[in-house]
Amino acid sequence: MFNFKEIVSVTLILFSVIDILGSLPVIVDFRRKLGKIESEKATLAAGFIMVLFLFLGERLLSLFGVDVASFAIAGAIILFLLGMEMILGRNIFKHDNLDVGVASIVPIAFPLIAGAATMTTLLSLRSAYQIENILVGILLNLFFVYLVLKSSTWLERKLGQGGTDILRKVFGIILLAIAIKLFKANLSM
Repeated sequence: MFNFKEIVSVTLILFSVIDILGSLPVIVDFRRKLGKIESEKATLAAGFIMVLFLFLGERLLSLFGVDVASFAIAGAIILFLLGMEMILGRNIFKHDNLDVGVASIVPIAFPLIAGAATMTTLLSLRSAYQIENILVGILLNLFFVYLVLKSSTWLERKLGQGGTDILRKVFGIILLAIAIKLFKANLSM
């Protein structure tokens, strides 16, 4: 049964893990490089990944012989490299001749929105909350993700070049810190 308190808890937990506002500099950077981001495609892909992982995550990983900790460490490495790109202003990932539709899924939908941290959080939430409340929390977060993706051009204009550059560096450092935290937390498992 739907429980308002659980929905709010799940929504806030996922909001902090997804950190779409913190990812805004990455989104703006990709939009600059590619011309545009397909917001609908990225949001739907991220939603599909999250719901699929909610129901099949542990089984899917065990099918490949991968535990949750190893998966989280792999995601942490990708986040680390994205953070390095943001701070150093260098391209680590090749962006030439990249299709906008593909870039909307990789790296925007996965691993930026529905990355290792989100997926491992979903597995944890499943053990503590009702599925229907988790699904509502996912939907509410996806709605907010869509709004941020759709308004990234407007947000960039409001921030200006200097504001965007400052945000990019600051959130690059935050992304590095999140990556290191994910790495450390799952290395000892």
